[in-house]
Amino acid sequence: MSSRLVGVGVGPGDPELVTVKGVNALRAAEVVVVPVMDTGERGRAEATVLHYVGAEKVVRVVFALNERSDRARREAAWDAAGERVAALLRAHGSVAFATIGDPNVYSTFTYLAQTVAELVPGVAVETVPGITAMQDLAARSGAVLTEGTEPLTLVPVTAGAAVLKDALNGPGTVVAYKFGRQAREVAEALRDSGRIEDAVWGSALGLPEESIRPAGELDGAPLPYLSTLIAPARRTGGRGGKL
Repeated sequence: MSSRLVGVGVGPGDPELVTVKGVNALRAAEVVVVPVMDTGERGRAEATVLHYVGAEKVVRVVFALNERSDRARREAAWDAAGERVAALLRAHGSVAFATIGDPNVYSTFTYLAQTVAELVPGVAVETVPGITAMQDLAARSGAVLTEGTEPLTLVPVTAGAAVLKDALNGPGTVVAYKFGRQAREVAEALRDSGRIEDAVWGSALGLPEESIRPAGELDGAPLPYLSTLIAPARRTGGRGGKL
């Protein structure tokens, strides 16, 4: 029996931002896997999925989602998760994996798919795109991501503040993901590059605790880990100036 693993992007948290194709993929799968941390609390992906499928269809699989320093522990968690999903594929044939945002943008699904492909020869791996946090923040804040010939740079601040500084000193709009724990360094980089005035940050987008504020209000206090920052391009020349 052929098996099928589908990574489904379920957006940044607002259930209304799951695409029709995404909902159809979740409902068509025999099992829907949602990633959880070893602490066990319900994550955004699980909460979103439960708006569209019954709890009896959802399988929670532990990932070391917050582990960055202990590589052995992280990879052991990936291996265990891969084994669990491989077993589900052998038993059911069709498994969807729900991931916040998009499955091809900094997603746990990438590592899962690599592991499962080794464990289940011939498995068909597909993805359904999802709305990303930067798109949602742009819509909610009114920030324009790109115009004309402007480039767009996406930086995970987990790579270090120096990477963000380099991006801010370049052209185009800069988006920073996962910067909550380094909010002070991010604020300093924005001020040093002269790009703090138009920048905006947001967290918990689409959820009751949503916060969207000008980056100028960053005071160095830690923010939620999954905070997103948009520093729009420097724009002169009026309408169509970047064409």
